[in-house]
Amino acid sequence: MKIELNRILALIERDMRRFRRSPTLMIVSMFFPLVQLVVLGYAFGGKVKHLEVGVVDQDHRVPAVQLKEMFNAVAANAQTFETISYTDEGKAMHDLRTGRINGVLSIPPEFSRKVLANANPRIALIEDNTDQFSSSALAASLNEILSAYNQKPVPPRQTSTVTLAVVEVYPYVPYIQYLLPGTIVLSIFVSAMIGGGIIFIDDKARGLHEGYLVTPITKFDLILGFNLAGALKAILAGLVLVTLGSLIAGIPDPLNPLRLARMLFLVGLTSLALISMMFLLMVRVSDPLVPRAIFGVLNTVLFFPSGAVYPTNAFPPWMKAITVVDPFTYAVHGFKSLILKNTSIAAIGGDIFFLSVFTLLAMAAATLLFRRTL
Repeated sequence: MKIELNRILALIERDMRRFRRSPTLMIVSMFFPLVQLVVLGYAFGGKVKHLEVGVVDQDHRVPAVQLKEMFNAVAANAQTFETISYTDEGKAMHDLRTGRINGVLSIPPEFSRKVLANANPRIALIEDNTDQFSSSALAASLNEILSAYNQKPVPPRQTSTVTLAVVEVYPYVPYIQYLLPGTIVLSIFVSAMIGGGIIFIDDKARGLHEGYLVTPITKFDLILGFNLAGALKAILAGLVLVTLGSLIAGIPDPLNPLRLARMLFLVGLTSLALISMMFLLMVRVSDPLVPRAIFGVLNTVLFFPSGAVYPTNAFPPWMKAITVVDPFTYAVHGFKSLILKNTSIAAIGGDIFFLSVFTLLAMAAATLLFRRTL
C-alpha cells in the first residue's frame, strides 16, 4: 500500500494549526487532569486526622487515668484524634448522633478492678460508622494504643511469639504518586477524545470533511493522518503531566533524561492507541452530540477498571474481564512501573505489545469502516 507522505503531513499541519488557535482547548486537555491529580491526590491520599472522640471515664482510678494519658499523647503527636471529656454518656451519645463528635470511648466503672485482677477488662468504642474511613482509622489507632497499654513492663528476653518483619522494596509511595500514572493516561485520553472524536465529528457537521473526499488521498492515508495529528496533541498533554505532574507529586529525580525518554516512548504509544480507538468508535458517527454524550461513559468504563485509583485484585470477575481488554489497564501499569519503580522498557514489554497490537487493529478496523462518501 502506497502512502503519500506529503498529503499526510498536510493533514497533520492543518490539524495542529487549528489546535494552536484554540488556547482554551489546550488548557482543558493539558491542565485539567493536572488539577484533578492535585485535588484527588490530596483528597484521598492523606491520613485521617483530627477526629473528635468523647471520653466518658466512669472509673477514675489509676489504670483508667493511665489509659487516658495515652489517648492524650496520641492527640498531641499523631493527631489522629482529639479527646473531649464527658461526665454523662448520654450527652456524649447525643453529640455523636448529631455529628459533633466522631466517636465515644466509654471506660466502665469496674475497668481498673478488672485490669488489676486480670479479668478481661474492656472499654467500649461507639463510632459513627456512616463514615467508614474515619471509623476504621479511629479503631486502628485505638487498637495500637491498647496494644501498647497491654505490654508487660518487663518483657521476656526470649519469646515464642511469632512476629512479622515488613521489608519494603521501594520508598513510601503517597497516594498522589500512586494516582499520577492514571492521571497521565487520563490526560492523553481527554486529548484523544477531543482530537480524535469531537473535532472529527465537528468537521463532518460543518462540511469540512467533504474537502478530504474530493482529493485522491486514500482511506488509509486519511486515517493515518488523523491519527498522527491527534496523537501529537495527546503527546503534548501527556508530556505536561509527565513533567509537571512528577514535580508536583514529588517523584524522585523526575527530570532524569533516561527516565523521561522511556516515559516519552510510552506516552507516544499510549496516544496512538487511544486516538486509534477513538477514530474506530467515531468513524461512522455523524451526529456531533454522540461523542459528547459518551465521553462520561467511556471515562468511567475505561478509567476506573484500569487500576488507576484502586488495585484490580479487589475487582469482581466481571470487572476483571474489562481490565483484560482495556488499553487503559496496560498504559497505567506501564506508567506505574516507569514512575514508581523506575524500571526499564523491557520490564513493561507486555504492556508495549498489547498497546502496539491494539493500535494496529484499531487503525485497520477504522480504515475498513471509513467511507469516502457523505
